[in-house]
Amino acid sequence: MDTTVERAFQKLEANLEELTKIYRSLLDIVRKEKDLLVKADLPALDESNKLKEDLLFKLRAQDALRARYAMDLATMVGADVENPRLLELAQKLAGTPAADRLRTQHSALDVLIKRITDINKENEEYAKSALGTLNGALNDVKDSLAGKKTYGGKGQYKTGPQVAGNFVSKEA
Repeated sequence: MDTTVERAFQKLEANLEELTKIYRSLLDIVRKEKDLLVKADLPALDESNKLKEDLLFKLRAQDALRARYAMDLATMVGADVENPRLLELAQKLAGTPAADRLRTQHSALDVLIKRITDINKENEEYAKSALGTLNGALNDVKDSLAGKKTYGGKGQYKTGPQVAGNFVSKEA
């Protein structure tokens, strides 16, 4: 491998290592988010969401660099420049230690992304379940406070202890 290809590979490899670090941090946050959802710790959950947003912003920036570095390397090794893939680049670099390192980094990133996706889906289910329970409880409270709208004698609404503001019957 000549020096220009080696430099292009080193840039891509350093970028992939940074992406791996960020994805690992994101995985830790998503795992902790599950506990925060179960505990219903809103301040900690808010902080977790801010951290997650920061990491996603960093991921987007690193991914843009990864695409540029991969295109540069693809141009040099004769791979698909429009849509460079790590495994294709590894195939073009076959027989070099760089190819093995690209395959290793690809599989590490693939596993991290799958884990993050799975845990995030579980967290989404927890959040939806909690919101459904909360909405049901709020609707029950609202229904009990609204009172019944049944007509009494002579077209008047029948009032009683179920009317809003009267939790207990005044008769004792």
